[in-house]
Amino acid sequence: MKILFITSSFRPQRGGVETHTWEVVQRLIEKGHDVIIITEKLPLHPSPQSRSEVKGFQKTYRLHFGDLGFFKKFRIWFEIFKHRQLIEQADIVHCHDVFFWYLPFRFLYPTKPVYTTFHGYETRFPPTKKAVLIRKLSEKLSWGTIAVGDYIRKWYGAKPDYVMYGAVEQFIDRPHNQQTHKSIPHKPKILLMGRLEKDIGTEMYIETLKILKRDKVPYSLEACGDGSMRKKVEKYGKVHGFVNNINPFIKRADIIFASSYLSILEALSFGKPVVCVYNNPLKEDYLKMSPFAKFAHIENDPQEVALKIEHKHIKIKNLSQLKDFLKSLNWNNITETYLELWQK
Repeated sequence: MKILFITSSFRPQRGGVETHTWEVVQRLIEKGHDVIIITEKLPLHPSPQSRSEVKGFQKTYRLHFGDLGFFKKFRIWFEIFKHRQLIEQADIVHCHDVFFWYLPFRFLYPTKPVYTTFHGYETRFPPTKKAVLIRKLSEKLSWGTIAVGDYIRKWYGAKPDYVMYGAVEQFIDRPHNQQTHKSIPHKPKILLMGRLEKDIGTEMYIETLKILKRDKVPYSLEACGDGSMRKKVEKYGKVHGFVNNINPFIKRADIIFASSYLSILEALSFGKPVVCVYNNPLKEDYLKMSPFAKFAHIENDPQEVALKIEHKHIKIKNLSQLKDFLKSLNWNNITETYLELWQK
């Protein structure tokens, strides 16, 4: 089967959508499918090592859409129109959030099966009427949809065919990881994972670190991520930016700060206690309506988080259930869900 993925960003860029599409693409290829990517050409900041990760994958079309502005959507449609043979040759078109890119072609090729995965939400709260309308239109014009997170039903009125949360390879249960069964050390090693932006709660994590510092509670901080709040985070510890292999950082951490699904799952897969924060009701549902909510510390008060760290109350929850839960969350199952959707 020839499959065309349309996504705003793809490896070597780093992020949840990029990881999700990359993992699914690899498994589709392993199953004998022909996969092509249309994405936007963006400035590359990753290391040469991460670029080599996709060097052998030659079927990625990185199109230049120009700067933001009213006319960008027309440039997007024009550039995709110039590559319309990719749509014509595909058996399946699957959009990752950006169904709007495909909108004119839905009518130009009315019998072409097209599907959409909704990966997240806009950074503004509450969602604008325009954002909700675009989601509803995308769902209406798609042959089927997947939602990453059940909160999308509530906040966008969506009716997805499937709901998923991402995946991890395995549960890591090794001798170096036995802190899940003992107290947090006197000077805990904290790891902050993900984009350093306001919408994922970075401000609240910074406020927690500020309180710990003020109260002379010992800790050390490393951050694996990047964003507009990087300099503020650097006041409290070492920021490494996005890294190719985060596993060594997770292994040596005692507490993980993470508020996005894949980061949370990665931390939990190593048996690490995770602190997730929310700063609005949508983000609260994003976290609390997820199936792994019972394994994490979900908070909206930096003072409360600081107190729990000071008094060594941050421990992983329901460890015995976590292993079985994570076994079901693997990329092979995610890929099979895509195939089931396309065959319905």
